[in-house]
Amino acid sequence: MSSAAPPLVRTRARVCGTVQGVGFRPFAYRLAHEERLAGYVLNDEHGVLLEVQGPADAVQRFLRRLRAEAPPLAAIDSVECEAIALAVGSGSGDGGFTIIDSRRSGSADALVTADAATCPDCLAELGDPADRRFRYPFINCTNCGPRFTIVRDVPYDRPQTTMASFVMCADCRREYEDPLDRRFHAQPNACPRCGPSVQALYADGSPVQTVDPIAWAAQRLAAGAIAAVKGLGGFHLACDAADERAVAALRARKHRDDKPFALMAPDLDAAATLVSLDPGTRALLTSPARPIVLAPRRHRTPVAAAVAPAASELGVMLPYSPLHHLLLGDCGRALVMTSGNLSDEPIAFRDDDALRRLRVIADLFLVHDRLIETRTDDSVVRSRRGMRSLMLRRSRGYVPAPLKLPVASPRPLLACGAQQKNTFCVARGDRAWVSHHVGDLEHAATLRAFREGIEHFERLFAVVPDVVVHDLHPQYLSTQYALERDGVKLVAVQHHHAHLAAGLAEHGVTAPAVGAIFDGTGYGEDGTIWGGELLVGDLQGFERAGWLWPVRMPGGTAAIRQPWRMAAAWLAAAHGEPQPVPDYLRDRVSARRWDAIAAIGASAAVSPLTSSIGRLFDAVGALCGTAAEVSYEGQAAVELETLAWAAPGRRRDAGYEIPLLDGCVLDPRGAVRSVCAELESGVDAASVAAAFHVAVADATIAALTRLAGARGLDTVVLAGGVFQNRLLLESVARGAIDAGLRVLVPERLPPNDGAISYGQAAIAAARWRGLSDWV
Repeated sequence: MSSAAPPLVRTRARVCGTVQGVGFRPFAYRLAHEERLAGYVLNDEHGVLLEVQGPADAVQRFLRRLRAEAPPLAAIDSVECEAIALAVGSGSGDGGFTIIDSRRSGSADALVTADAATCPDCLAELGDPADRRFRYPFINCTNCGPRFTIVRDVPYDRPQTTMASFVMCADCRREYEDPLDRRFHAQPNACPRCGPSVQALYADGSPVQTVDPIAWAAQRLAAGAIAAVKGLGGFHLACDAADERAVAALRARKHRDDKPFALMAPDLDAAATLVSLDPGTRALLTSPARPIVLAPRRHRTPVAAAVAPAASELGVMLPYSPLHHLLLGDCGRALVMTSGNLSDEPIAFRDDDALRRLRVIADLFLVHDRLIETRTDDSVVRSRRGMRSLMLRRSRGYVPAPLKLPVASPRPLLACGAQQKNTFCVARGDRAWVSHHVGDLEHAATLRAFREGIEHFERLFAVVPDVVVHDLHPQYLSTQYALERDGVKLVAVQHHHAHLAAGLAEHGVTAPAVGAIFDGTGYGEDGTIWGGELLVGDLQGFERAGWLWPVRMPGGTAAIRQPWRMAAAWLAAAHGEPQPVPDYLRDRVSARRWDAIAAIGASAAVSPLTSSIGRLFDAVGALCGTAAEVSYEGQAAVELETLAWAAPGRRRDAGYEIPLLDGCVLDPRGAVRSVCAELESGVDAASVAAAFHVAVADATIAALTRLAGARGLDTVVLAGGVFQNRLLLESVARGAIDAGLRVLVPERLPPNDGAISYGQAAIAAARWRGLSDWV
């Protein structure tokens, strides 16, 4: 007698997470056919929905493999399963499982995927003369290519993207409909016959008559030209990184005096000639996100001196789109690949805008006819030996992956972020979507991008906010935007509390902690400018338990652009009265200007108080001979750190002391006097810079240890833009760990103001339960 067939079961599975646009449906299709199961899979507004029917052991095996063998770009948050009735007439076997059309019947909840670098399979085809996509600059598949920058709405299907206007040819349609092809349901699928194309233009916008625009552009770059290149999220400005004249011309035309340029290397071997590559740096450079990675520059690096003057690190990335691979391959050398804008403006991402704004910089343009829906800068990351990487700018390749909120928000909310390095955040339930890097909002074009970005995120993630969160500063344009929103509950959050909360929330911590929040500027609850804060608090509230000794900012924000003003203020504070300009600075600052600023330093009307450690680093940087006047934020402090790394040792015998007064007030006045005394006696500035870093780190460790012990806490948060300083961050983190403390450092978000919006959202969600009138 033959044995009876095993009984059939049917299971419905809801798969949530980043599962659209990553080849999940064709993956499920192939898996079901391997297990000989019937059923279907589809995309909807929540993610992926599927039903499978067959023998119980095969269904269970399918569900296990669904998680374990998911596509490389997928990120599964949950698989919720339920047993349902068998489908009449549906058994199991080949041909019984199908992909059916996407559907949407409610508010969108599906996660949109970040853009991903070109995969090895597509690269192989790109370089194969026998392949129909040989040298096609828009080659992609379900494992790579544009996602966030082209999507307009969800579910993620071609009609909802900027590829909607390109009708697939018969060959592409055949691939798209073949479950065994890796382009099965790859929404940007295209080829030279039916897809986008590249065009080279002269600076005046007239077309270049050439068979291969990319090869032509490469020849011009090799001859010293500057090119505006349209990438995934916007335009880059490119030139030969080894050509001193070309790099100098780019600096002059872009009005970017000193800030380092990013580089794009053809491959990992070429990158290794530019920077030191540890395993963490290699992993970041070759990851699907392909960020700019900051790494120590090699001695005698083969790039022009003007690429990164006075910087100990270079920012390097590898090609992440087929167009970049072709251009870099044709050039055969590293290129400067910097943002396509004039200094401080948002990057150009529309062709007409790029031609209007960048023609004064670029000698030629490489454009294409695939529209960019969302302007997105390159991300910037730094690898840290033995530690998780440090995000410095979170944008292309990482956005819009959501972050969890440790306390779910019962109503949708919008957090507007800060003024500088702005991001915004929309949140619903326990998900928070932090935006791409927007920039500094004082520029009209950036403010417009901020408003447009909020509208896009609210539509994309179906967030109609009941609550809008903003910074305490009344003059921030992000605050003013929040105040314009009608019919919402407004919540104001102190800047440094948002930093603390972001550090806690990213690590899923709701308990109180001690925070060292060091940055340049933040509006304090007492109306002064905070920036060297020792906070004790959690997501709901905080206490200002310590701070840096406050001094005047002569002339207010002018002192940010002219760090020598802060040097004059700190010398006056250190000696109890205004001091003359030190002899060794007379060739950089005239005695007349110094004395005039020292005189107004005592005036509260024009010189507000600040406890900013960022401004202290500016002051010591100016004293040590770094930039007396800066062309970008934090330049003096960056150059001071570069000096410190150049010192032969960290000098713990220098005698610099920053005592803790009245509990936890850091008093660096004696250290400032020591800095000046050593410089006047001829001690090398690098040695002084190193000793100053040691003094600040030691004082911070002492303050954190004291506060944690007094409050019975074991967790500390290090956040704020000053902790972008690798030397300071690693010294403080190591010292706090040695003292037995758990140290939380931002990882998925930057320590700078790019994390403020997420911290604001976490605070608002946590406070909600205590505010019954919100519900």
